[in-house]
Amino acid sequence: MKQNQDNKGADYQGADYNGPSRVFSGMQPTGALHLGNYLGALTKFVDLQDEHECVFCIVDLHAVTVFQDPKLLASQTREIAAAYLAAGVDPDKAIIYPQSQVAAHTELAWFFNCVARVGWLSRMTQFKDKAGKNSQAVSVGLYAYPVLQAADILAFKATHVPVGEDQKQHLELSRDIAQKFNNDFGVPGFFPLPEPLIKGPGARIMSLRDGSKKMSKSDPSDNSRINLTDDAETIAKKFRKARTDAGMVPDNIDALAERPEVKNLVGIYAALSGMSETQVLGEYAGQGFGVFKPALADLAVEHLRPISTRLNDYLDNPDEVDKVLRSGAEKAAAISAPIMDDVRRVMGFWGT
Repeated sequence: MKQNQDNKGADYQGADYNGPSRVFSGMQPTGALHLGNYLGALTKFVDLQDEHECVFCIVDLHAVTVFQDPKLLASQTREIAAAYLAAGVDPDKAIIYPQSQVAAHTELAWFFNCVARVGWLSRMTQFKDKAGKNSQAVSVGLYAYPVLQAADILAFKATHVPVGEDQKQHLELSRDIAQKFNNDFGVPGFFPLPEPLIKGPGARIMSLRDGSKKMSKSDPSDNSRINLTDDAETIAKKFRKARTDAGMVPDNIDALAERPEVKNLVGIYAALSGMSETQVLGEYAGQGFGVFKPALADLAVEHLRPISTRLNDYLDNPDEVDKVLRSGAEKAAAISAPIMDDVRRVMGFWGT
């Protein structure tokens, strides 16, 4: 039933959101996924799908904030979906879909552009890092994409977002936008204030060449990361070449504080093995990296082999992946459509 402008907020009184718990997250289709994506996100997605209602997106709209080859974008989107599936995300439990196929993302992003403030975006440190000295030459999309992130989350009224430390500022912006929308339109509790989910080991995997930098698809050195498509020989070679130092494996966590590359390798071993870092140190303390790195390589190969096999199987069967993406887009649209109907009505648009 439609409501008039005077009672548009009647359905949403109350200070707190009381809708369903829902998780939203996404990955850009901008290159092959690596060990950091797997341990930092995909393994978490697999766990979360058994605990929450989950919406997992391939964020192709975010990808085009910088130029993407139109001949590659669709296949890259399919590759990310294949990686989700290979890692164990079940399309019968969680929704997997391309962002560009659900119109709510872009529509709500525009509404939020009119709610958010320039000063808020100007404080976003990731934009400063990505733009560098060329901030006047980058796209408007790159500047405004945190607003699109907020729309991604809130188009589904997601209550939780699995994020790394580097994304917490953007999630805070999403909370600010949700709160301002609720306040501006007199609809307390309409949008939830999404909470971060940061749990378990492997939340932040660093470069194999520089322990101060996050493992990244965009790093020009392929030796800086373990790609999910790497074969056993390549994985072993990359771990052999991984930067460490001249010391031995320490016997306590505190000793890792000033040894970022060693800390990273110990963290990877812990995440892959299910051990704590203390347990890893207890097993290898006092030994050289000529012993530890081959053991880590063997562990990684054994762990990633079935995932790599499944990934290649999915990539060899693109129609199967496309079927998942089409179905996921339909499910995502079915969730977001009534939310967007309510947003338009709350904002007072004609026809609502």
